Amino acid sequence: MTNKQNSAPQRFLTGITTTGTPHLGNYVGSIRPSVAASTGVGAESFYFLADYHALIKCDEPARIQQSTLEIAASWLAAGLDPERVTFYRQSDIPEIPELTWLLTCVTAKGVLNRAHAYKASVDKNTAAGNDPDADVSAGLFMYPVLMGADILMFKAHHVPVGRDQIQHIEMARDMAQRFNHLYGEHFVLPQALIEESVALLPGLDGRKMSKSYDNTIPLFTPREQLKKLIAGIVTDSRAPGEPKEVDGSALFQIYQAFASDQETTDLRKAYADGIGWGEAKQLLFERIDREVAPMRARYQALLQDPAKIESILLAGAEKARKLALPFIRDLRHAVGLRPLASRQAPASPQRIAKTVLPVFKQYREADGRFHFKLLDAQGRLLLQSLGFDSPRDAAQAVKMLQTQGAAALAGLQSRLEPVADETSLALASALQQLTEPGPETGQ
Repeated sequence: MTNKQNSAPQRFLTGITTTGTPHLGNYVGSIRPSVAASTGVGAESFYFLADYHALIKCDEPARIQQSTLEIAASWLAAGLDPERVTFYRQSDIPEIPELTWLLTCVTAKGVLNRAHAYKASVDKNTAAGNDPDADVSAGLFMYPVLMGADILMFKAHHVPVGRDQIQHIEMARDMAQRFNHLYGEHFVLPQALIEESVALLPGLDGRKMSKSYDNTIPLFTPREQLKKLIAGIVTDSRAPGEPKEVDGSALFQIYQAFASDQETTDLRKAYADGIGWGEAKQLLFERIDREVAPMRARYQALLQDPAKIESILLAGAEKARKLALPFIRDLRHAVGLRPLASRQAPASPQRIAKTVLPVFKQYREADGRFHFKLLDAQGRLLLQSLGFDSPRDAAQAVKMLQTQGAAALAGLQSRLEPVADETSLALASALQQLTEPGPETGQ
């Protein structure tokens, strides 16, 4: 990264897929912390409605349109200030699909083969005895590249994501590194920002609150409906007067996500004293409604004025395109999509050559296990590990390879995927480069 990039404000980017109605889990896990972060000093925040992504999951046009309206209204009602941030609709930025294609041309298919969503579909089909790619659209397969374009277009430094999305950020970094290697330093390498303190809200049945489980509480459901839904939260059979456990209690976890420390302490004591479930649910309803009611009124007013939301999104798109348009022009020029009258002599190899060493990358898969891979200077995969139980074990294996080179392969054979014959020489050469004295490599 250049000094100019280091001195620039830190950019944060968050996308919201437009396929449903926001629920309390979305609010606690994403909307509330993101709105709070957007008021910070010294940062530039980008929030977008990912309606292109929605097309991968949903083929109901009216639903996508309605969801876009509801999600935009939810963020605005929760306090997102479009004057302080860049708030836009993905499909209003035509430079994003163009960048998607530029990145597609430098992204290895093998990288996309390992994307969690694609692998899950293939595994499901295989288990059912179907063709591995049955009902798998090219959109699902290319999803990580579109996500990479969303992030890299605005040179985001930090992308707040859940742990299940870390792989996509790593893939965006790989795309940026490959492009930068081929065409010069254009992209910032993004970092996944994992908020360990963000609550993961349980739903009505105790499982993670999710539309997939049909166990959600819509964020701005009417007051009486909110009370009815909370009354339906699953609890155990302990009667009033019997002490109750807070561990594993969905009702307590939801309350804790909204309450102050003192309020949480008070309810914890009430559990120990044998509070009745009906009384506890009434406390939860009152606490949630106290926070949500003012936002609910703003939300309903916004829904009645879709033209206002449209104008806010278009203004945000105009702000975003002031960055996207000149950047895509630079990228077009870099790859050779140039006016014919502005021909330049090809740069000599000596002029563009730079020392780029192979690099190890460590990451965590969806199953919770830790992996590493070795890429050569062109981003080609040379070595892939199997899963380790801890990041420390994976790091120790990487260290052995960095210090012992190819001699370490035999001892690690059971922890590595087989190496193809055509790759073995390149692998040995890469490990030799890493063990020879020379410039340090970045991880």
